[in-house]
Amino acid sequence: MICALNPESQTPTPPPRGVEHARVIDLIAHDPHTDVVTLTMVESRPWDGSDLQLFQLQEKFNAYVSFALDGEMADAYPALVDKRLRLRLECATPPDETVLHFLELVREQVTFQGIEVEVVVGNGTCGPGCGCAS
Repeated sequence: MICALNPESQTPTPPPRGVEHARVIDLIAHDPHTDVVTLTMVESRPWDGSDLQLFQLQEKFNAYVSFALDGEMADAYPALVDKRLRLRLECATPPDETVLHFLELVREQVTFQGIEVEVVVGNGTCGPGCGCAS
């Protein structure tokens, strides 16, 4: 990932992160023990039930799936080709019912591509029965 330089301080300025920045991969990591590549998106805002926040989440997932499946990830990280892939959403608060329904639809679609979906709230998962970490 490329960082822009702050012209006044000449220190790297990280690109903006978060669900609201669909064209940014917030974090990419490879766990050599499990051989899984995780693309992590961050939602630091509380879920507010708005159509805008849900749309931003949809755009972020679309961008991540496109990055993984359309060759951009392979071009940027050739060593990660043919690794298992996980899309991870880290959020500050538990998703509301609308977001949970959306995440289930995403999971159904990307499972066909061999992609896992994981949702983590704070230091855990959404809660009992949500199925996000399965």
